[in-house]
Amino acid sequence: MTGFSKGIRKVEVGLKWDPSPSGQPPTDLDLVAATFVSGDAYGTPAYLVHFDSRSPDGTIFLNRDSTDGRGFGWDEVMTLELDRLDGRYTRVVVGVVIQQQFGHKTFVNILNPAMRIRVERYTVLAQDDFGSVPGATAATIAEFVRDASGEWTFRPGVHGFEEDPATFTRVMGRAR
Repeated sequence: MTGFSKGIRKVEVGLKWDPSPSGQPPTDLDLVAATFVSGDAYGTPAYLVHFDSRSPDGTIFLNRDSTDGRGFGWDEVMTLELDRLDGRYTRVVVGVVIQQQFGHKTFVNILNPAMRIRVERYTVLAQDDFGSVPGATAATIAEFVRDASGEWTFRPGVHGFEEDPATFTRVMGRAR
């Protein structure tokens, strides 16, 4: 490949799982994105995007939200328009958190969880079934970092956390 590259511009993150068995409480997973500024790239998120919010400039938003995994295809879908994100943002971390309102659940308790990360709706960057983090209640699934030239790069990896949803959103961007 030559030096003529547009880098990563628009990303779609999909999350799906099967509903709880009949008579059991619903299972609710949520996609969360955290943005970080250059002066605090591994500290406190500048802002979060999740089920009841969107980015202030509309560059990161949840297209689809599910509270029970009932539906066809991907239950939750988030779009990140990285090419439109203001230059002060140098890092975006995407995670998945399991809501705990009906008792303690980890990924091993979720029926057929899966995630997919695609660029421009076609090229798959990553797919996973959370099998590497069975005891986790949350996981980071993607990290996008802006380099000195302004291009975004993707750092793959599923990293588990044993945090409640509120704590996870505060610590999901810390250096590993």
